[in-house]
Amino acid sequence: MKKHSARVAPLSACNSPVLTLTKVEGEERPRDSPGPAEAQAPAGAEAGGRTSHPCWRCSRAQLKKMFWGVVVVLCVCSSWAGSTQLAKLTFRKFDAPFTLTWFATNWNVLFFPLYYVGHICKSTEKQSVKQRYRECCRFFGDNGLTLKVFFTKAAPFGVLWTLTNYLYLHAIKKVNTTDVSVLFCCNKAFVFLLSWIVLRDRFMGVRIVAAILAIAGIVMMTYADGFHSHSVIGIALVVGSASMSALYKVLFKLLLGSAKFGEAALFLSILGVFNILFITCIPVILYFTKVEYWSSFDDIPWGNLCGFSVLLLTFNIVLNFGIAVTYPTLMSVGIVFSVPVNAVVDHYTSKIVFNGVRVIAIIIIGLGFLLLLLPEEWDVWLIKLLTRLKLGHQDAPYS
Repeated sequence: MKKHSARVAPLSACNSPVLTLTKVEGEERPRDSPGPAEAQAPAGAEAGGRTSHPCWRCSRAQLKKMFWGVVVVLCVCSSWAGSTQLAKLTFRKFDAPFTLTWFATNWNVLFFPLYYVGHICKSTEKQSVKQRYRECCRFFGDNGLTLKVFFTKAAPFGVLWTLTNYLYLHAIKKVNTTDVSVLFCCNKAFVFLLSWIVLRDRFMGVRIVAAILAIAGIVMMTYADGFHSHSVIGIALVVGSASMSALYKVLFKLLLGSAKFGEAALFLSILGVFNILFITCIPVILYFTKVEYWSSFDDIPWGNLCGFSVLLLTFNIVLNFGIAVTYPTLMSVGIVFSVPVNAVVDHYTSKIVFNGVRVIAIIIIGLGFLLLLLPEEWDVWLIKLLTRLKLGHQDAPYS
């Protein structure tokens, strides 16, 4: 039986109020060409440029992918914005961002079980849990998941995951959710800069422009509130969160490369196990030192905590595995769409002032984010598109 690979490259952490920290770049089936179709006749094409039914099937497949893309965009947007707003609401009753981070990260252990359920339902070649686990462990090397591998290749990413989420949630306490969500979009620019420096990725002028726009947007966002200490600290926390997310993604690509769906699910579950085993002591210490203290466990809003965790888990699942049904660019667009959603909610629930500087900063950062979504060969595709449009205009009959 032929096995198709799905490649995961760190990108969104976790991008969430905490975002996804990995992004899938492949599919369970062979990927379509990322660029425009070549100027050649498809199989089944007839003379004179007329195509037969196979071309229609291809178009129908693309339409199906676009439909699922809309669904994925809505899921990413709603889960991201929903988790951010619910975190803000939770802090009114439960002022413990690190404990909330720890609680939500524990839910990562569900990644591999959920993946295995999908494997059983979809795959024609059934494997036991043990067999599937051993096969996915090959991602870590010939010896599988050893104690040394756990502490050298998994633990550092567990720390980065926790820092990304904690800094993001702590920032929500300082500034409004609109500023937090838009500033976190800068992590894509940080990923490009780190990849260019560390991984020697291809230099792209348009992405340098996007990075400059992101930095300019950060400065303008700080200026929008008059450089008050409270807002400056909040913005610094979001930028720190975006930086940790970018570092996570670049290190993942540097140390681990890419992974199939099952390997990615196992890796994320391992991060949840690491969180339970080694991070649990920190919320306990914070509780007894009264840094994050609550008088009674009955006062904890368990509904909010569980709701936030479910939304964050949904966000990470869709962002990491949505590539199986649609294009990765559409999933990233869902993150941008969460910004206006948060802005609308903030307008009616908080005292946010959308002055000219803030609006311009949001637009600049959003534009930079969209520029970073352009593929490497975007200029070649643009030239081909303009050439085709020009030829089509010349061939058109004059009335």
